[in-house]
Amino acid sequence: MSETHIDQLLEAGHLCDRMPSVDDFLPYRNFGDMWSRQVAEHSDRVWMRYYPCAANDEAPTEYTFGAFAELIDRVANLLYHTYGIRAGGSLATLSINHPHTVAIYFAAWRLGARVVPINPSEADERAEYIFTNSESTLLIAHRNCRENYQPLENSLPENTRKAMILGAATDGPPEGWDHFEAMLAAVDASQDLPPVDSVGGDAETLVVYTSGTTGHPKGVVLTQKQMFADALAISKWHAIDEHSVMMNVLPIHHVNGIVVTLLTPIYVGAEIVVNQRFRPKGFWAKLEKHNVCIVSVVPTLLQFLIEANEELDLERIPNFRHFICGAGPLSVELARDFQTRFGLRILHGYGLSETVCYSCFLPIDLEWHEHCAWMYEYGFPSIGCPIDVNDMAIHDGEGREVADGERGEIVIRGHNIMKGYFNNPDANKSAFAHGWFRSGDEGFRRRGEDGKDYFFITGRLKELIIRGGINLSPFEIDEVLCAMPGVRVGLAVGFENRYYGEEVGAYVQVEAGRSISEADVIAWCRDRLTSAKCPKVVLFGDDIPVTSTGKYQRGKLKHLFEAYKNTQYR
Repeated sequence: MSETHIDQLLEAGHLCDRMPSVDDFLPYRNFGDMWSRQVAEHSDRVWMRYYPCAANDEAPTEYTFGAFAELIDRVANLLYHTYGIRAGGSLATLSINHPHTVAIYFAAWRLGARVVPINPSEADERAEYIFTNSESTLLIAHRNCRENYQPLENSLPENTRKAMILGAATDGPPEGWDHFEAMLAAVDASQDLPPVDSVGGDAETLVVYTSGTTGHPKGVVLTQKQMFADALAISKWHAIDEHSVMMNVLPIHHVNGIVVTLLTPIYVGAEIVVNQRFRPKGFWAKLEKHNVCIVSVVPTLLQFLIEANEELDLERIPNFRHFICGAGPLSVELARDFQTRFGLRILHGYGLSETVCYSCFLPIDLEWHEHCAWMYEYGFPSIGCPIDVNDMAIHDGEGREVADGERGEIVIRGHNIMKGYFNNPDANKSAFAHGWFRSGDEGFRRRGEDGKDYFFITGRLKELIIRGGINLSPFEIDEVLCAMPGVRVGLAVGFENRYYGEEVGAYVQVEAGRSISEADVIAWCRDRLTSAKCPKVVLFGDDIPVTSTGKYQRGKLKHLFEAYKNTQYR
């Protein structure tokens, strides 16, 4: 397939029948323009309240729109004049939820550069791959993300510039790392930056690496205009405006945390409450304290709130509307338990990094009985209807739309579809084979009495394990299992789990004459995998289903782990 044909497929993937052109609906030229205009209107209003440890009994750090815009300009000055970050360049972050992390994102985008967020729990070798593959020249890390940075340092290119955010740490940065806060304090704010107008809406903004079926992460490239398109649609769907208060509890190395509760609020001039991490204790009190109206979560957090069992008086949070929930499997059981226990609505939705963030939601104006019917009565909670900036359909393997209720692949096209995978034309060819973005997820649709198409996700055609909203490649775990002495075959199996949506199990076939215990396998994996990727349950057997071509069918092993659905693994 020629590059021209691949470009044609990518172009087709950005068409949208529901909204043929998005330009007339976007009020900003670029991210710098967005901040300038918000500051002009809201300079002295509070934009962010930051809780370092997500505790309710401490006073948050506050930033007005004007103060945060000034911080962004200072960081942009540092990036531009000290580290040589230019339009079209890339910098990587390995950081926590922190105001400086947010400022780094917006400062890079002010310059027209790409941000490459690396998951703090990522193994050193994969973090190195992401940094190198993305062509990043600067790594900004937070001290709390690693106890020992030496293994990662050893694998980075020699000319890599490195800066460390120390936060509350009392010791200095490791040798070879700049002290970010000290460097920022020494910035000469009088130095000129490129004009805001020099950055176009097609500037590449994020390169988010997502696990693939090969085990090698692929870099999803998103532009400023594509991110604006999703923020436009999210704010319109959920009626988010400058009078709204949203709360961020999800990590901002992930598109959900970035787009829903950072970008969307600033897009409309809304206030945000940012937590370094989620803690269920005091959660309801914090909603009350700040008049929060919407929180974006993953299913795991809903389960944690149920388990925390803190009393909730709905009269004390009269402005709260609903939870946005996606990024992981939500079961009917969990949805019913949560909504019954607290009397609050879950607005289920769906999207991928490749679609910026969300592509569909349940409507917010359904009557309660209608909402519950779509959540409970079809075997899976509905992920809702397409947002304005994209089209959705269910296709068969040949790219043909299937009938109502028939299962097939969820496909999406529109203004929020990624530019493509970074330096990966083969992946682009596969992902856009029929002119739509192929999600790799199986689902179906049902036409509602209101004439809208309601979509459902039933599983994944790709064999990813989604644990707590984070994609894990089973093939990476397979490699570790199969390398263990005495293991003939080891397969990672994602099984349904009440707490994390899915957990990691292992099915192991032992070599003849060898003896291996579950504890042996878990200990082996703990030495070689992060906690999230380490199997929590190990089952042994010889009956591994295979296809006619000899390919293992791990999906047919899932039922063996049903007994562990309600177990929480810490």
